[in-house]
Amino acid sequence: MKKATSTAKKNSAKDATSASPSKLIDGRINELGDWRGEMLRRIRGLIKDADPDVVEEWKWRGVPVWEHDGIICTGETYKAVVKMTFARGAALDDPAGLFNSSLEGNVRRAIDFHEGAKINEKALKTLIRAAVALNASKVKSKPAKKRSA
Repeated sequence: MKKATSTAKKNSAKDATSASPSKLIDGRINELGDWRGEMLRRIRGLIKDADPDVVEEWKWRGVPVWEHDGIICTGETYKAVVKMTFARGAALDDPAGLFNSSLEGNVRRAIDFHEGAKINEKALKTLIRAAVALNASKVKSKPAKKRSA
């Protein structure tokens, strides 16, 4: 029996590494099975609404990441909060005051969503689009590499 259990663990680990990031995020949402899963699902939907070209990734041993010309944000889940961390949030305007966490840093900013929190969908989508535009501006402004002759 021990060998079968060991093989089953290896197979599930292999499945996890071969599954698409989107499937892994689906799995995380389902695995949570409480308000945090529902909140992550809602946030994910808003990200996709704001940027239909977003790419989903699964990094750092289990963190959902959304990218477009670089990281837009992550969706981390903790016991009491779902944290949406914007990779370059300190460079974004936040007129609606959505950022409420990680405010002391020079680069990142985050939004902590607690159980029962209302999401200002319009403001969040605006923030996501601003993050995408910031990433795109950095990609366009990079000088082309010179070729050696």
